[in-house]
Amino acid sequence: MKNLDLVNIEKELKKRHPFPYLWFRKQNDNWDGWTNFIYQIQDWDALNERIASVVKNHKVDRQQLFQYAANRWYNFWSAQAIEKIFTQIQGIEAVHNIRDREKDFYLHEIPFDHKTSVFPRGFDHNFEFAQSNKRLLIEWLYKNQSTQKRYHLKNRLFIVVYDRKGEHWKLKAEISLIQQEIYKYVSSFRTEELQVFKFSENSQTCSDIIWVTNGR
Repeated sequence: MKNLDLVNIEKELKKRHPFPYLWFRKQNDNWDGWTNFIYQIQDWDALNERIASVVKNHKVDRQQLFQYAANRWYNFWSAQAIEKIFTQIQGIEAVHNIRDREKDFYLHEIPFDHKTSVFPRGFDHNFEFAQSNKRLLIEWLYKNQSTQKRYHLKNRLFIVVYDRKGEHWKLKAEISLIQQEIYKYVSSFRTEELQVFKFSENSQTCSDIIWVTNGR
């Protein structure tokens, strides 16, 4: 992550935008194994070359593998960029153990994982309601999170992206916009304003939402 250039990764991520965002299937071990090269490639053109190679070697459907790999790549590098934004801020301490799936950094000595989420279709209220009732959305996000590797009920900061035209996923590439909102949030951060939950009898979870919208 030290070598991640935020300006360049935003440019590369936006090269994903002309193509529809589809999955075709739930994530699984086979398709994850075929596409784990996404962790080593930041360049969009190089990504497509590797996709073509895997399609040829494994004789899988090109469109389906393209979508699977491109989506994993897009979400991973957006998350890496956002983590770098946080950890470049004075006073935030990065967690250096890459195997720690429950926290990415310490903010005011409080451990947090971060998670970028598009505004969910399944939430039974509109964006304006969610902004005024963020506790309800946070509960929904914890309850409906993926059961994949990063599932947990520990402290989490959610970056919720909302596009007025409905293409929420595209805002994950707006790294400079996300950076502005993170800076604003951290500069006015107050521990007492966190939302606190009791998901189990023996633990307490702190969470909050950083809203990112293009305002169109």
